[in-house]
Amino acid sequence: MGADPSRVLGLVAGQGELPLRAARSARANGQSVVAIGFPGRTDPALEDYAEVTWLQPGQVGAALGALRDAGVCEAAMLGKVPKAALLARPAELQPDAEALRLLAGLCDRRDDSILGAIADFLEEHGIRLLAQVDLLPDLVGAVGVLGGVEPTAEQRADVSFGFGIAKVLAGVDVGQTVVVKDGAVLAVEAIEGTDAAIRRAGEIAPGACAVKVAKPSQDPRFDVPTIGPDTLAALRDAKAAALAFEAGRTLVLDRDALVVEAGAHGIALFGIRGDPA
Repeated sequence: MGADPSRVLGLVAGQGELPLRAARSARANGQSVVAIGFPGRTDPALEDYAEVTWLQPGQVGAALGALRDAGVCEAAMLGKVPKAALLARPAELQPDAEALRLLAGLCDRRDDSILGAIADFLEEHGIRLLAQVDLLPDLVGAVGVLGGVEPTAEQRADVSFGFGIAKVLAGVDVGQTVVVKDGAVLAVEAIEGTDAAIRRAGEIAPGACAVKVAKPSQDPRFDVPTIGPDTLAALRDAKAAALAFEAGRTLVLDRDALVVEAGAHGIALFGIRGDPA
């Protein structure tokens, strides 16, 4: 279930549209919204729907204080804070004592490890994290083709081939997307993200198929696979032929515009469940 409308909803808001959509939905349901935003990453338009405290990603203690002072008992982590950018510019992290303590307790720096530690930290202090799909159920992609471009038999075979590989990589928290053509892997997603992986594949060959999946043990509270206009732009730039996403476990942004753009470029978009074979 989503948040109780009688309560304040907290958001830890990264890049992209998801924080805005969640805030608008919560306000429409009569909730007030308190958010932690990151300068240069979180959309400033979030201030139209939420009381935003602007902090750096490493200011964990200050974020907790802002949420608790506002009476937040339920919160969601939405939008990305690209780890690659923080590695390139570590001064932007600005870790406080709480962040340093959390990082010191990790056995690695995988996304799941970092986000899981933050989630546990919040819950230890009385703030329960909500599942992303519960806040945005209308965005969950279903099985089947979106729009009028049907995948060919050859494209479906590539997707079937890529699905198992993507699941293995997602299971070890490397990435959630692979790009394949004619039974060969052209690119796999790592820290650079889905869109960059798709564009890398386009440098090798046009007409490839991207396959985006959820992790086998996907934590529904964060890092749920998401596709949207940026994904479509990468597919277009790479001259890709298709994108398959895992149905029921992927959020689809701006579906109508996505379908129109995909149709204009002959790109098949379709949801799959389990092994597509």
